[in-house]
Amino acid sequence: MDKIGPNDAKALLSRQVTGGRYFFLNLAPGRTQTLALVMGGRERCNPDYALARRHFPFHGIECVVAGRGSVTLDGETHALEPGTVFAYAPGTRCEMRADPSDPMVKYFLAFAGRAVARRLKRCGVAPGEVRGLAVPAEVTGVFEDLVREGQRTGALAAEICAALGELLLLKIEATTMQAATTVEPARVAFLKCKALIDVQAERLGTLEEIARAASVEASSVCRWFRRYQGTSPYQYLLRRKMMIAAEFLVENGGLVKEAAQRVGFDDPYHFSRAFKAVHGVAPRALLNYRRVD
Repeated sequence: MDKIGPNDAKALLSRQVTGGRYFFLNLAPGRTQTLALVMGGRERCNPDYALARRHFPFHGIECVVAGRGSVTLDGETHALEPGTVFAYAPGTRCEMRADPSDPMVKYFLAFAGRAVARRLKRCGVAPGEVRGLAVPAEVTGVFEDLVREGQRTGALAAEICAALGELLLLKIEATTMQAATTVEPARVAFLKCKALIDVQAERLGTLEEIARAASVEASSVCRWFRRYQGTSPYQYLLRRKMMIAAEFLVENGGLVKEAAQRVGFDDPYHFSRAFKAVHGVAPRALLNYRRVD
């Protein structure tokens, strides 16, 4: 993976975010390439998030997964909410603002190459356009896979990310072409709850909290997860928490107690038992695999 210096970071990334997770594949793609994934990430916007950009070196596509805000592309303003996706070109005038009372959480990818604009148009989000996804959770899952894989090192990391990037574009193409009325309502509700857990797993702790956040009955959440996931919503939440904890230990090291607190466990012993039940090893075992840049 390419390294990024402080000057490049200032030009490419906003500082008005919290807990940003980024990956950088190739910040200097060759001019002969047709479509190349350059970088991407996940950002939680601060309440005062406000961006005004007249130029960006790459084509970009962004997807809001939580919170609200607005985007103005070449003078046309659109509301942003969970499930909204939009794209821009290097010359697109782009302004974004977060709703201070409900700041956005969003994913983004940057592409370079001669065929990018045509590929974005094909998937239903040409540069300068904003679309609502019929089943946003399916797209969100691929975004999360991309960020996770992009942060790993290894000879095949770039190829894996390129494959996931194409999968993401295909998923967007499929869901922008699909009218929401043609999707089974129960599946849409399940995917909404699943996406909510994916994004907010660190702060959610019980089935009741999941149901309350999704504004549905707890019994309905259980029924949907049994039907479409083959497990309970709490088990899915627990696995998501343990994935976050494992990523934290590999990336940052530190105390097991810190990892436990990060995902909402006050008792490190209870956390360690849950961690081993999910991953098959104790949390301390992952410290041996801590990533060193």
